[in-house]
Amino acid sequence: MRASIEKPLEQFYTNVKVNGRYLAWPLERYKEPNTFADRNNAYIETALELGEQTICDLLEDAQIGPQEIDQLTVISTTGIAVPSLDARLMNRIPFSREMKRLPLFGLGCVGGAAGIARTADYLQGHPEQAVIFFAVELCSLTIQRYDLSMANLVASGLFGDGAAAVLMVGNDHARAQSGLPRVIASQSHFFPGTEHIMGWDVTNSGFKVLLSADIAELAQSEIRPIMETFLGKHNLTINDIEYWLVHPGGPRVIQALQDGLGLPDEALSLSWETLAEVGNISSASVLVILDKFMKRVRPKPNAYGVLMAMGPAFSAELVLLQW
Repeated sequence: MRASIEKPLEQFYTNVKVNGRYLAWPLERYKEPNTFADRNNAYIETALELGEQTICDLLEDAQIGPQEIDQLTVISTTGIAVPSLDARLMNRIPFSREMKRLPLFGLGCVGGAAGIARTADYLQGHPEQAVIFFAVELCSLTIQRYDLSMANLVASGLFGDGAAAVLMVGNDHARAQSGLPRVIASQSHFFPGTEHIMGWDVTNSGFKVLLSADIAELAQSEIRPIMETFLGKHNLTINDIEYWLVHPGGPRVIQALQDGLGLPDEALSLSWETLAEVGNISSASVLVILDKFMKRVRPKPNAYGVLMAMGPAFSAELVLLQW
């Protein structure tokens, strides 16, 4: 009986197309009994370690001092912290005591794209400022050991842990320069009556995942008209977009977006690659894809790209970029 169960499970996880992931705990630790408090304490500890390392690496790469950062925006949906993570990071990184902080919770997978869009909105009103947007998700700490639902099984095979950060500056900032992507516009879209599609049920044992198979159908049928309307406001079509930076929700969702938007196979290669290497890291995933893209590709001057993600509510966030 054990063998007959293991083989379908092995095939199930193979179909998720995740070949490797980072995990907050050593693998053996997940087999031990633990409480919601145990996992949330581990979330805070690990998120702060990742935050300090990721942000300090970003500051060093950008050759900018922490005192020069005007706002720190932190997004995460896989744990709870009060004081918030951004406040705790103030005691680890020598930011200005007057730096503004903005903690965001509840956006899930859409958070990476939404965070970039909202940061760009802020910089429109503060064009001389610099903002760090940091995303950290420790999805493995939310897995429910005794939940045999399909949603929890998919989550256990699909989601990984990780963090990413991006430095964004306004047009009047001294570090604004050509050759880097500029946010031209963004658009949010809310799908009414879709709370059941994705999210958390908060239970005595912690966050219990809500994950519907309807996501792929929504992606294939609903995103194209939204995208066409969004691009049309800027006299663009889908064919005018050279680069696609798309959150890797899962194999069915990536394929559904590709089919729905009518994109060639290579258009979402970074989404497939990131999914295989580290799984779905929720809000951090699209930032990982952006980092890969910026390290590998030298876009044509004035070329357009779209960065996008979908997440709880159900909702989508579209960001138009230009180089």
